[in-house]
This record gives sequence, structure tokens and C-alpha cells, in this order.
Amino acid sequence: MSGSSFGKIFRITTWGESHGPGIGVVIDGCPAGLALCEEQIQKFLDRRRPGQSKFTTRRNEADSVEILSGVFEGKTTGTPISLLVRNQDQRSRDYGNIAELFRPGHADYPFTEKYGFRDYRGGGRSSGRETIGRVAAGAIASLLLSELGITVRAYTKAIGPYAVNDEDIHYSEIEENSLYMPNNTTAEQAGEYIASLMADRDSCGGIIECTADHLPVGLGEPVFDKLDALLAQAVMSIGAVKGVEIGDGFKAPLSSGSRNNDAFYSENGQIFKKTNHSGGTLGGMSDGSRLILRAAVKPTSSIARTQHTVNISGENTEIKVLGRHDPVIVPRAVVVVESMTAITLADLLLQNMTARMDYLKKIY
Repeated sequence: MSGSSFGKIFRITTWGESHGPGIGVVIDGCPAGLALCEEQIQKFLDRRRPGQSKFTTRRNEADSVEILSGVFEGKTTGTPISLLVRNQDQRSRDYGNIAELFRPGHADYPFTEKYGFRDYRGGGRSSGRETIGRVAAGAIASLLLSELGITVRAYTKAIGPYAVNDEDIHYSEIEENSLYMPNNTTAEQAGEYIASLMADRDSCGGIIECTADHLPVGLGEPVFDKLDALLAQAVMSIGAVKGVEIGDGFKAPLSSGSRNNDAFYSENGQIFKKTNHSGGTLGGMSDGSRLILRAAVKPTSSIARTQHTVNISGENTEIKVLGRHDPVIVPRAVVVVESMTAITLADLLLQNMTARMDYLKKIY
């Protein structure tokens, strides 16, 4: 299987299956000398850990990370960093009834057609637990970014029809509710909505917003490796994400050029924008303003309702998915979107060092 790696210089490769011995990631290209310990990575993993509230799966996993290589005396050595999280609470028996059935909304059918078999225990390689490796790598990327004064922050913008308006965002409230919404009132309304769906054995989706501040101008390339394009690839590679927009995104076609263009102005020798409809990118490169990205997350596919499907013999049948599943993926996916954004930015920062001769001269 190819396609388990992302990045050019700061390059990550995730490995493992949902019900295997463990999940992990190898990070190559991280500069030497970055202070790093397991506790720093664990803070990120705890944000996506199951069992945090009634809105998450009851799978009881500590998701404790182990650093296997690449760190000595509390600092990165410049060699590949290998991280491991052991699976401890698998209940593979919950998936015995779907061994020969294709679950609606899952990768079961195309995976079987592509490889001729599949690991039906929780989705195997296609499981959401694969994102553990992304989050662990994202923690390291975020530490690298913070050394340069760059901050990345993600939160739940909307759950189903309940969205936080821009003027009502309170960042201090993100950690005060289990949905990671920047508004406790909206979070309470969204929680009631999720509870009603749970009672009906159904699920919902939502929108995750991610911002990055203090980016230098010029990250990304003008053609195929645009900042927008790489961010879209990174975030769209998250299993439940079905759409990505930057800045005004899909609202931009409803605007006009005179309103959509962000006017420039100069202050104390620095160039700024009066507005930020572009979401921090121009021509595929960062423009120095706040990066704004949104990810549309679909409703959880695994629901306890009876659904129509077919078996591996092509016969029509019905299925009821058992096991422990999130009624909404969004809250636990917040840190995954944040991590993939941080990984993309860290990789582009390292690539950008070769953009100009004066950059190289400063180093060498």
C-alpha cells in the first residue's frame, strides 16, 4: 500500500491498524535541537482520545505515546523520530457480523475491490484511529512553529445547523465544553441536537475552523504546490472530511471583485491588508495575514440503524453496525485538522529556506 506518507522535508509516515498491536508514525526531517518529550505530544493526543464525553465512543484507550527514536536528553537529534501508541481496548468481536458485508459510508467496498481483502475489525487501516499518528506528528510540528512565533488553533465552528457566528467567537470558551466550540451557549444547543440524534440512533457532522497567525509572507509555490492546494490535500486526507475552503471559500462566487479584493495599506514600513477575504493566501502563497481554513466533516457513518447493503457475494441484505462509535466525529477531529495544518506549514517553512540566495547565505 502506497500513500501513507505526507510532506517533502518535514515528512511523516503513519502506520498501523485499528485493531492491531498499535498505531504509530515516523517523522523524518525534523531539525535537531528541538526540545521534545512525551508529555508535550500527549497533550495533543488527549484532545482526540476516545471516552471524553457522552458524545464520543466508549472505547477506553489511554492512547499513551512512546518515543522510540530521534530524541536524546530531551532534544531531537535530527534523525527519524518514531512514535508508538499501543492499542489496548480492542473488541474485534463487535465486527464479526460485518466480515462479509459492506458498511454504507465506509471504505469497505472499494478497499475490497482494490486489494482483494480487508481487515474488517474496526476498519483496519481506514479507521479513524490512523489519525493518532497524524496528531502525534502534528504536536511536533506545532512545537517547531511555536519556536518561530507561529500559532495554529482549531475549533468546532458548527455542529449540524448550530454554528458560531464570527462576532460571537470566544477563544477562552473552547476548552470549557466537550464540543470544542468557541461559544458555550451554541455548544449547549448543539449538544441537545446531538442527544436527539443519538436517541434516534443517528449521527451528525459539522465544520471545523483552523487559523494560523504570524506566518511569514511567501509560504507555498505559485503552481502545483500552492499553500491552498497542499492544505486542501492535507485536510481532505482526513477520512471524514468532505470539503475544504480557504477564507471566504464558497461565498466568494457570490461576491464581486470590488468587494472580494483585499485592499493593501502601508504602516511603519510594513504592508497589511484592510480585509482578509482571501484567508491569508494570494497566488498560492501566504500573504502575511491570518490563515483561515474550514473543513466540512460528514456525519459518522457507523450508526445503529438497520441499513440496506450487499454482501461480498453481491447479494442484497441489511446491516446494523455494532461496536462503539462517536455520534459526531467533529470534536475529536478538531486536533486532527490542527495537526495536518501544522505539518503542512512546518514542511513549507523548511522548503522556503531554499527560495532565495540571501536565505542560504544567512545559513552558510
